Amino acid sequence: MSRAKEPSARTAPRRARTWRDYRGYLYVLPALAVYLTFAVLPALHTAYLSLFEWDGVTLGSWVGLGNYREVFADPALRGSVVNALVLIVFFAFLPILAGLAMTGLLARHRRRGMGVYRLLFMLPQVVPLVAVGVTWRWLYGDDGLINETLGGIGLGGWARAWLGDFDWALVAVGLVGTWVLSGLCMMLFLSGVQKIDPQLYEAARLDGAGPVREFVSVTLPQLRGELAVALTVTTVAALASFDIVYVTTGGGPGEETTVPGLLVYRLAFSDGKVGLASALGVLLSLLILVIVYIVNRLSRPETPERSLRPGSAVRSRS
Repeated sequence: MSRAKEPSARTAPRRARTWRDYRGYLYVLPALAVYLTFAVLPALHTAYLSLFEWDGVTLGSWVGLGNYREVFADPALRGSVVNALVLIVFFAFLPILAGLAMTGLLARHRRRGMGVYRLLFMLPQVVPLVAVGVTWRWLYGDDGLINETLGGIGLGGWARAWLGDFDWALVAVGLVGTWVLSGLCMMLFLSGVQKIDPQLYEAARLDGAGPVREFVSVTLPQLRGELAVALTVTTVAALASFDIVYVTTGGGPGEETTVPGLLVYRLAFSDGKVGLASALGVLLSLLILVIVYIVNRLSRPETPERSLRPGSAVRSRS
């Protein structure tokens, strides 16, 4: 005779949900309402406007994906995206390398006055970017501090109108972003160093590790999360840059420093092409989301595979 199978686990009867089970959502509603009103709805409205040819005043006409095709077909629009991708090197990679270098110098031995270091290097984050742009425009001027310094040390041949040079304008603007964001990266990494167990450094020193090996083997692996945050923030700053470019070069000379953020402003408020500006803004947002998603995927810590797959059962041998 075959015996009926007994259930491996008995499920408890479900009880009816009450208002107390949902009261936690009440705390989320104010923030959710603000987010939907000022972030989600404007984004959806921008995507809607990108399907029209509209000057912002008269009645718009439906063009479907025509604005998106124009973004890919227009060399000026494609060039602005390329310039933004180049700025990632100066806004993201160089600040992260500088932040890691400064962190490596300060992490081997805990020193007093770490708060002073953070304050000094975070000053560019406190100063408004418009003021930063005005200051660096003076530094890059013909009689600015940079050219005067080059002339004083015998390198006057290198002096030039940095922001007006077709070959160096984008590099000059990018270095401003490097100066602004290096302090932010350093602060993130120094905060991450504070949570590293000092015994790890002691063990590395007992094994004969030098400063470089200690940084590579101990400090850098422990800063994986901070590296992901720094790369995400700086990459978004590069792709969405507007203030520094607008104040320093205005997109010139020619279109050498034109970035999508500046071009969206021009198309919408100067050229009366709101639909085209919306399409460029939507594509820029999608590009940022894709890059952020890739960064977050690569920065996830590796987790060991589960020994049992979901839904699988261990069968006992009779």
